Amino acid sequence: MRIAIGIATRGRPAILAGVLRDLERQTRRADRTIVCHVTPDDVTGCEAIAGIEFITAPAGLPRQRNAILEAVGDCDVVLFLDDDFLCAPDYLAVTEAAFAAHPDMVVATGTVVADGANAPGYTLEEGAALLAADRPPADPSAMAPHFNGYGCNMAFRMSVVRAHGVRVDERLPLYAWYEDIDVTRRLGEHGTIMRLAGARGVHLGSKSGRVKQLRLGYSQVVNPVYLARKGTFPWNHAIPSAARHCLANLVRSLKPEPWADRWGRFQGNMIGLWDLMRGKAAPERILEL
Repeated sequence: MRIAIGIATRGRPAILAGVLRDLERQTRRADRTIVCHVTPDDVTGCEAIAGIEFITAPAGLPRQRNAILEAVGDCDVVLFLDDDFLCAPDYLAVTEAAFAAHPDMVVATGTVVADGANAPGYTLEEGAALLAADRPPADPSAMAPHFNGYGCNMAFRMSVVRAHGVRVDERLPLYAWYEDIDVTRRLGEHGTIMRLAGARGVHLGSKSGRVKQLRLGYSQVVNPVYLARKGTFPWNHAIPSAARHCLANLVRSLKPEPWADRWGRFQGNMIGLWDLMRGKAAPERILEL
């Protein structure tokens, strides 16, 4: 089995370099590691790391991940990692074994030991310490069905990607809120989506390189509705998701976390709702905000 790791990156070369060096600890090394960046500054200091392939694409997570999908046609599995995700040393070995043992599995997503996305975020050193302190399950092959793959660490069976021409939706620009739900649910129409208990990692949740919070708030409302209309995200998930984020942003704007612009997000939520009411909502609108 040939396995590729694909990392889309923008604006945080130091963290990317740390992640790439950390991947050298894998007991089962990737056959290819491809980094898709936008400008040379995105990978400053990473060029000297052995075994890394660099490609470019226009800015935006979907476009960059699609460029990786185009580049890995010779592989059986592609593992998409965020540029701030640290894998336990046996992550790839566990993933390979799962795909080999379960031919019906089309998407695998790992177990996130700690997620800095909903917190101030972790440094590379903190993430490594969290991984070192983790206690894996007694059965590393344990798995369970899952609703979708989590974008910071999700692996696709490439034969299914090729057979059905599945790509990441480029109508979801920039940070592409919920692009992972959309693409993995489409793949899930042709097999199972599983969460692997033994494929473990830490999502640092770096706040550098993120989109403006106003734009994020807009996407939190508009993207779920767009995906529900598209048929990849059930309405009984989409509406509660949008409502939950609106309420959380409003309440927490009274005493916001230091790392989150809750008022900016809420303003984006309200712009999204207004656009939905007047029939003007579209994921691409964040490029105008």
